[in-house]
Amino acid sequence: MGWWRGDQETAAVSAPPPRNTGYEQDSDGESDLLPAAHGGDVRAAHLLGRHFAQRGDRSAARHWWERAAAGGNMDSAYNLGVWHEKHGSLAEAVRWYELAAGPGDAEAAVNLATLLLEQRGDLPAARRWFEKAARAGSRAAARRLALICEDADEVKTAGEWHRRAALDGDLASAHDLGFLAYAAGEEDEALRWWETAARGGHAPAAYHLGLFLQANQDPEGAAAFYRLAARSEHPGAASQLGGIALSRGDLRTARAWFERAAHTGRVYDQRTAGFVCVEMGDPRAAGHWFGRAAAGGDADAAFNLGLLLIAEHDDLRGGQHWFRQAARAGHRRAAAELASLLSAAGLPDEVETWLPDPPGPAWDRAAEPELVARAELTAAAVARRGGTPLPVGDLTEILGTWDLVTRPLRDRTDVTAWLAGQSGLSPNAIEHLGSVRAALLRPGGAPWPTLAEVAHALATVRELRARLGPR
Repeated sequence: MGWWRGDQETAAVSAPPPRNTGYEQDSDGESDLLPAAHGGDVRAAHLLGRHFAQRGDRSAARHWWERAAAGGNMDSAYNLGVWHEKHGSLAEAVRWYELAAGPGDAEAAVNLATLLLEQRGDLPAARRWFEKAARAGSRAAARRLALICEDADEVKTAGEWHRRAALDGDLASAHDLGFLAYAAGEEDEALRWWETAARGGHAPAAYHLGLFLQANQDPEGAAAFYRLAARSEHPGAASQLGGIALSRGDLRTARAWFERAAHTGRVYDQRTAGFVCVEMGDPRAAGHWFGRAAAGGDADAAFNLGLLLIAEHDDLRGGQHWFRQAARAGHRRAAAELASLLSAAGLPDEVETWLPDPPGPAWDRAAEPELVARAELTAAAVARRGGTPLPVGDLTEILGTWDLVTRPLRDRTDVTAWLAGQSGLSPNAIEHLGSVRAALLRPGGAPWPTLAEVAHALATVRELRARLGPR
């Protein structure tokens, strides 16, 4: 609905409604208010402005609110700020909001700060007004101020404003406090704030609390919060619940959860839904999900779609197409199957391009659930405020490979020296890998790794697997 009755053009404009505070129950009509307003009655002038606004007469509304504001009515000054934000000039909107905010109107201060930040890019001025509003009790201002402080890397101050907003009921700030605590290594605080937000109905907080509990080897607690998040259609929670059902052998439930997540476009869940459909003897549905994942660039889904086309439909051409797609993305088994098909088709020259040196190996092992959860939490923490996203699969591969290659080691007093000695890699490369791993598993001891540091660690773990045998 528009700001003014019948005003369709303003329906999509993001600006606050005019204020009637203190007069909502007043039933005076135009004929009663006009004589009083003409006689200098400020209250009557404000009410006339409201009356004309409700009738869609912008000009008359502005006129009477200006009369009332000139007489000291700050609700009218606020309404004029709104009026100019929608129909007038930015400069006039700022002027009227400043007039209302000056004596301490928190709502006007928030609107003023928002205009200054989003329309003028004046961060220092916006911050001053947000702080004025926050100190006057505005929860919205406290949250905006917290985010500004986070972006300025003022983490302690950001936490104080998030805490003020969260204690006033802001679930998003409670969720953010959980991440600030997690990044600082304060896991009890992270648990507290994520649980506060989750129980208030904040689905991402419920999901991240589930990951946190999973990372701390509490699968039952994790499942409870995944279910809470799934009630709000959180796709990650649906995926996690699918994995739990699959680990218990409940294919029907697993399929339902994975398909629910897959419908949101998550490639991993599309591929996994395909695998579950294969296990349930539904090749048509399996082909659908493998196809969607393969179209999204998933090499393993492309490989399995190729296998399915050959096994179910004797479609060698289709199988060859998808094997080639997967092989180009580094899928070794797809390269081998493609070479076999090409050889049978009498194309030895192309066979040679795949057999001698197929692209490097991909990580296709299932890591421990707690390691996957740590990888997801790190990726979410880094990406929160516009950080460069870290691929969850790469983080999982780093954690999973270290776990895999160090399993034979009984004495862990000097893992770096043992790995360097066994693999022939430089101790510096192993030490760097260990520092990245520690940052993922024990937040707070060091900054989150950068994308370049993750790439360097990833190259090291792949070389470790190549030299130590497990692939």
